[in-house]
Amino acid sequence: MASQDWFDKDFYAVLGVDKNVSEADLKKTYRKLARQYHPDSNPGDAKAESKFKEISEANSVLSDPELRKEYDQIRAMGSGARFQAGGPQGGGFEDVFGGLFNQGGRTQSSASFEDLLGGMFGGAGGFGTSTGGFRGAGGPTKGRDVSANTTLDFVTAIRGETIKLQPQGGKAINVKIPEGVTDGQKIRLKGKGEPSPDGGVPGDLVLTVSVRKHPVFERDGQNLRVVVPVTFTEATLGATIEVPTLGGEPVKLRVAAGTPSGRILRVKGRGVTSAKGEGDLLAEVQVAVPSHLTADALKHLEAFAKAMPNENPREDLIERAKAN
Repeated sequence: MASQDWFDKDFYAVLGVDKNVSEADLKKTYRKLARQYHPDSNPGDAKAESKFKEISEANSVLSDPELRKEYDQIRAMGSGARFQAGGPQGGGFEDVFGGLFNQGGRTQSSASFEDLLGGMFGGAGGFGTSTGGFRGAGGPTKGRDVSANTTLDFVTAIRGETIKLQPQGGKAINVKIPEGVTDGQKIRLKGKGEPSPDGGVPGDLVLTVSVRKHPVFERDGQNLRVVVPVTFTEATLGATIEVPTLGGEPVKLRVAAGTPSGRILRVKGRGVTSAKGEGDLLAEVQVAVPSHLTADALKHLEAFAKAMPNENPREDLIERAKAN
């Protein structure tokens, strides 16, 4: 910033505070304005971005006790003064500063000018610092993001819930887990990271979610899958069976006669509900083969086998394998 700006700009007016404002009230006011006009809160709004730069510039001066003191002195002494390029019409800004410090001659006034600006821009960090505001390139710096991990049970991940996290060395925070989060998903919590070192917005907390497996259900996108055993008789003759649902009462499904293993029975709307939509429950039929038969049952099964046509269900599979 050119020194002329310190004559022209009223940083107190930019922030809307009194000249006698305390450091605490100044910080409180700046943070409120920074949140209101920050580019992240106003994407594509050029006016808001310009306003954010103005308040950042004002805060970078007024929040620094030394710079604020020098700014107040220059504003008080330089009321109505203007810098000019040196030339035949006048001595320009060297004469102005020569008069301020009662120094005669170009050498002395230049030295005063350098001392003054050295204190304003060099001694207090200058343009080379990364603290933001006018001394940085783009306003106050955002606080650092913080990473964290949490493990959820399957039902909590599907239904959503508010959980409590305890960051190392920090206060416990409540985190709203949305419906339908997936294993490995990252949730960004705005403003829950480290505070800014120079009055900017705090960083974010990036939470990585791990989801425990369920003993019955498996996630398939927005759908839930469950394997449902049926007896050989149920699959052959047809039956009405009960199928479990996640966190609710079982539903009844009709298994058609001659249903093979692997067939999917769909229950609409009983899957995962999230911002992406609503999924279904997919029940995969699996024919359960009895491991123990009574002598009478074995006798009847052998009679059934003799009554069946002499067919090989793998014949077509073998032929297709040979052809390719």
